[in-house]
Amino acid sequence: MPHDATERLRQAVAAFVDARDWQPFHTAKNLSMSVAIEAAELMEHFQWLTPEEGQAAAADPDLRSAIVDELADVLIYCLSLSNALDIDISSAVLNKLQVNEGRYPAHEFR
Repeated sequence: MPHDATERLRQAVAAFVDARDWQPFHTAKNLSMSVAIEAAELMEHFQWLTPEEGQAAAADPDLRSAIVDELADVLIYCLSLSNALDIDISSAVLNKLQVNEGRYPAHEFR
């Protein structure tokens, strides 16, 4: 995703938070906990399923909608945390991928 698309998402999340005066609650602690909580809600959709059942759940329109919503919640809280900490999340992800490229070269980890 180009930096400008990610920046638009960050700005949309910031505008949502600003419109509700939620900044006092958007601390690193609260937001990092919210990421974990939303991730757990996402995991619930796949808990106890085999990989095949998980794929089927993701293909079911009703379940897929719930999964998409939970994934969006995780990302919204991640973007909120990046806003609260003034982290350029696009650069952070690209830098981390570069680090991981060195740690896990494709020719060795296939």
